[in-house]
Amino acid sequence: MNLNHLAIFQAVAASGSVSGGAQRLHLTQSAVSRQLSEFERTLGLQLFDRLPRGVRATEAGKLLLVYANRLFAIEAEAEAALGDLKRLARGRIAIGASRTIGAYLLPPLLAAFRRLHPDVELSLMVDATKVIESKLLAGEIDIGFAEGTVGSDFLDYRVFAKDELVVIAAADHPARASAPLLPAALVQYPLLMHEVGSGTREITEQALAARSLQVWPAMTLASTEAIKQTVATGIGLGILSALAIRTEVDAGLLAVVPVKGLRMQRPLYRVQLKTGWISPPMRAFLDLLEIRSRAA
Repeated sequence: MNLNHLAIFQAVAASGSVSGGAQRLHLTQSAVSRQLSEFERTLGLQLFDRLPRGVRATEAGKLLLVYANRLFAIEAEAEAALGDLKRLARGRIAIGASRTIGAYLLPPLLAAFRRLHPDVELSLMVDATKVIESKLLAGEIDIGFAEGTVGSDFLDYRVFAKDELVVIAAADHPARASAPLLPAALVQYPLLMHEVGSGTREITEQALAARSLQVWPAMTLASTEAIKQTVATGIGLGILSALAIRTEVDAGLLAVVPVKGLRMQRPLYRVQLKTGWISPPMRAFLDLLEIRSRAA
């Protein structure tokens, strides 16, 4: 069925005359009359009775008009929805982030975006970098944030921030009295660390191995919060992102212990499909991320 013919049919039915339909469509009356006749021949049905003044829909015309009105209402709805998307009056961004970024870096950004664009839905899942990359490739999320890269030829990795790992202790821990510590002295204290495979642990082990030091953690804890809470009891030292311990340091529950010559810094990546379409909401989100990154 020719949609152009259907639109002409609807316009004539709505106005009650060929001339009225032509005016609605900004076409000549002869062009509308010719295409309407062609439409009827194609369908093998007469859609209008031609009257001395105007036209009247036949039974076939009345039936077809129900569907035509429904179809063009959906078309108008689709156009309105796309217009809303362009002006950020609707839309959705699904985000995946690794642990530190998702818990400590993204929440202020998400809150700022929500204030600017309250009609755009945001969702955030926190998982390992490998999972985030697989979900991006599967189309389950729109953008990922990771503390490392697994690597895929289909993904674009861009550094958007840098993170520093720091040694932390309870405010009254004896290690603070000896600070700044030598790297060799650091491993003499019980160390609380993330599980094997964690980006934080990997960078810590690499930094200490570069100084011929091997780590034997006294405790392995899968949660950043668990490490912070346990370190706060005074039982040992921890190594965490500086982003993750700001609140506790400000409250006097934890303290950063300087270590001579030891700086553990890592890039934080924004990850997207290389060939992915950037929707208007996503463009606004990336613009805000860029502004926040420059200001940091």
